[in-house]
Amino acid sequence: MSKPVVSEFKALNTISQDTVIKGNIESGGDIRIDGILEGDLECRGRVVVGPESRIVGTIHCANAEILGFVKGEIIVKDILSLKSTASITGNLTMGKLSVEPGARFVGHCKMVSEEMIVAETEN
Repeated sequence: MSKPVVSEFKALNTISQDTVIKGNIESGGDIRIDGILEGDLECRGRVVVGPESRIVGTIHCANAEILGFVKGEIIVKDILSLKSTASITGNLTMGKLSVEPGARFVGHCKMVSEEMIVAETEN
C-alpha cells in the first residue's frame, strides 16, 4: 500500500476568477489564482495559475503549474509545469521543467539547482 501524500504546507488560498488584486501577495502555503494579479507573488508552497488568469509581475515559489497568462519573471525552486493553455512572456528559472504541446513562452529559460536559485534570490 502506498503512503498518502502529505503536504508540508497546510493553507490553500484561492483568488477567484472575478477578483482583481493590485499589489504583492506573500503566502506561506499553496495558492491558486484564477483572477487578475498586478504585482509580485511570493509563495513557499505550490502556485497554480488558472486558465483564465492574468498575472503581471514576478512569481517566486517552490512549485508552479501555469495554465493562464503571465507577464514577468517566474522563479521556481523545484518543478515548473507549463500546461497547453499557458502563455508566458518573461524569463524562467527552475529546477525542473515540464511543457505540454501548445504552451507558449517568450523569454530565456534557465534550469539550475535549488541551491543556485536560493543563492540568486538572496543577492
